[in-house]
Amino acid sequence: MPDPWVVSDSDIAEAVAGSFLARLPSDLVAALVAAGERADYPAGSTIYRPGSYPRALLVVGGLLRVYMTAPEGRQVTVRYGRTCDVLGIAVLVGGPADVGVQALAESSLFRIDSRILTAAAHRDARVGWALAEELNRRLYDTLQQTAINAFGSVRQRVAAHLLDLASAQQRPRGRLVARVSQQELADAVGSVREVVARVLREFRLERLVTTAPDSIHILDPVRLHDQSWNPTAS
Repeated sequence: MPDPWVVSDSDIAEAVAGSFLARLPSDLVAALVAAGERADYPAGSTIYRPGSYPRALLVVGGLLRVYMTAPEGRQVTVRYGRTCDVLGIAVLVGGPADVGVQALAESSLFRIDSRILTAAAHRDARVGWALAEELNRRLYDTLQQTAINAFGSVRQRVAAHLLDLASAQQRPRGRLVARVSQQELADAVGSVREVVARVLREFRLERLVTTAPDSIHILDPVRLHDQSWNPTAS
């Protein structure tokens, strides 16, 4: 007998099956799928602004970053969202957050009806525990991202910093370009120009970026993000 929440849009069904939603009671998942809606966003789109009304979103495809902004305008990424990730569980519990969410690549999202989900969590301990487990995973994601920002290898820090710089400068439907020199990039990641130049040469050979004297064009943000998370990167 087929699952009651299978939908005709196969990539939405795959994203649901790969997310924590698949561990919820099947009747609840069916209700969430029936009430939700899909939206596609071009690269550079702002999905959520600091203090916005809480929303929960399933990433069907693409790459998003969750970031915070300092009063002087600098930004720091606290989490990335990829296919099968669910964004917004924390704000459903704690209310609006001082974070923004931006699409780094063309992305497809599925809106989750927060009223249905939170009502189920209040009456069903299984749902409440599933949300607690998801919040715990996201906390660990944030801790890992913090560790990469602070202690990662030069390759990891360069990849992460390029994504941060390019996304802060990106416009809707625009390319991801980090306008920075190799020396400025070396200063930002706590290394020297020769080491950063070697990392960028490796990225070029892997067709992750192209470089110019004062800018770096990111060709594949998803694969570049993988480099910032790869614990074996050197």
